[in-house]
Amino acid sequence: MSTPVGPPRTEAEALAVQEQLRDRVEERDGAVPPPGTPGAVLVGLDVAYDDERDAVAAAAVALDAASLRTVAEATAHARVAFPYVPGLLAFREVPALLRVLELLEPRLGRRPDLLVCDGYGRAHPRRCGLASHLGVVTGVPAVGVAKNPFVFTHGPVGPHRGDRAPLLAGDEEVGSALRTRAGVKPVYVSVGHRITLDAACAHTLALAPDYRLPETTRRADALCRRALREGPRTG
Repeated sequence: MSTPVGPPRTEAEALAVQEQLRDRVEERDGAVPPPGTPGAVLVGLDVAYDDERDAVAAAAVALDAASLRTVAEATAHARVAFPYVPGLLAFREVPALLRVLELLEPRLGRRPDLLVCDGYGRAHPRRCGLASHLGVVTGVPAVGVAKNPFVFTHGPVGPHRGDRAPLLAGDEEVGSALRTRAGVKPVYVSVGHRITLDAACAHTLALAPDYRLPETTRRADALCRRALREGPRTG
């Protein structure tokens, strides 16, 4: 992984870092194997907060793209080193996520093909949400799959699995509202880094054969919550 950007100390410093990272985001084909490729590894990432202790537990769960079988996982605990500021959530979570990816890679024996983040990429007021931030810092392709549209809007989404509508900031398309199951509200997919929006939606659908959320997100969420309950290991 590439050397991460140093942690900012103030909101102004964080905004400056975010602008620098935004300019390095790539939207392109070819960096990620097609959905369902045997041997490709997709990693779900999530964090759970302990507000009383100002701490987080981060989880990374690696899935085989063809079978959706879990092939490796890791957890890490960290202190929250940056205050809550809307639009700057990545600075609270990225340190723990980088640590958990460092722990995961030796267990995988390789770099992931795609990071699937529970959050936003280009669908962000400054076009650099968590998925873009993490993708640029690590150099690994990344996609954001969020549960709500944040501050953006979209038109009607068709009723069938795979139907989608542009997620809009004014006239700019920043992502897609994507129906992963008939009769269930959509998820909100956006480019993180080194992937196109069409490919990001295709991977999200392939990762969600049975539920609204992709399996990467579901398993990482369960793992980080369990890690938070159990606390950091000692000894």
